[in-house]
Amino acid sequence: MTDLTLLLESFRRNARVNDTLISALTPEEFALTDGRGGWTVERHLRHMATFRVGWLWNMSRDHAMPLLNPDELDADGDPQWRWANAPATDLPAALAAGDAAAIAAVEAHRASGEPFADPWNEGTYQSDPAHFLMHTIVHDSHHRGQVMSLLRQGGRTPEQMDALDNHWAIWRE
Repeated sequence: MTDLTLLLESFRRNARVNDTLISALTPEEFALTDGRGGWTVERHLRHMATFRVGWLWNMSRDHAMPLLNPDELDADGDPQWRWANAPATDLPAALAAGDAAAIAAVEAHRASGEPFADPWNEGTYQSDPAHFLMHTIVHDSHHRGQVMSLLRQGGRTPEQMDALDNHWAIWRE
């Protein structure tokens, strides 16, 4: 079994980058959109957080449960995400809880040798559960890029955008 030290460190750095970006947002910037029907900044960030719980619900329900409210069910009878109605300022906590659940699921499935469930035959990281962590890093990066674009379109100055780009230093430590 391959050592996960480097991947786990990268995953934690990804969390720090997310936190850095979110902490730099003004309350008004959460509502920024491209004006053409695209997602708001808040919607991108919520999607990043729900990505974790959505995949875990499909692959490892026990690990998804801390992220869900069993007292609130959707139309299919599935429990709702705990942060569904939380303010945008609570998204760092939602991301942190999702990250902890993702790491726990990967570590448990790697230790047991049991692959993730694959209820829809869509491929759930069957070669190694650790690929879920890498997919999460890539997925977050994609949406952070979209958020950065919205901030630029929303009026951030080149100097303000350069200051936001300083989060890249986290990857070079």
